[in-house]
Amino acid sequence: MELVWQDRKRTLFGLPLSFTKYELDGERLFVKTGFLTQKEDEVRLYRIMDISLTRTLGQRIFGVGTIHCSSADKTLGNFDIISVKKPGEVKETLSKLVEEQRDKKRVTNREYMADMDDDAEDLI
Repeated sequence: MELVWQDRKRTLFGLPLSFTKYELDGERLFVKTGFLTQKEDEVRLYRIMDISLTRTLGQRIFGVGTIHCSSADKTLGNFDIISVKKPGEVKETLSKLVEEQRDKKRVTNREYMADMDDDAEDLI
C-alpha cells in the first residue's frame, strides 16, 4: 500500500539525526528503530483508541511535537510518535485514518457502550 506519511524522530534542533523512522499507510502505522539491530513494530489503525499531542517549548521553537497513541495492540501497547515535523497535521491525518479504518472494520469502542449503560440506569 502507498505511504500517506513518513518521518524520522527528530533530535537536536529538530534535525532527523536518529535511527527511529515512522511510516503510515492507509491501514497501518510502522515504527522502525535501530541501526545494527533493527526492530519494526506495526499497529493496525483500527486498534488505536486515543490520540493526543504534546509540544514542549523547545519542540515548538523547532516546529516538532510528540503524538501519544493509546492502542489495544498487544505488542506495541501505548506508544509515542516522538518529535515529528508538523505534528498537528500528522495527528489529524492519523485521527482521520483511524476513524475510517474503525468504520470499515466495524469496530466499536466499548466506552460508548459504557455511556449507554449509564444512561439506561438513569431511566430505571
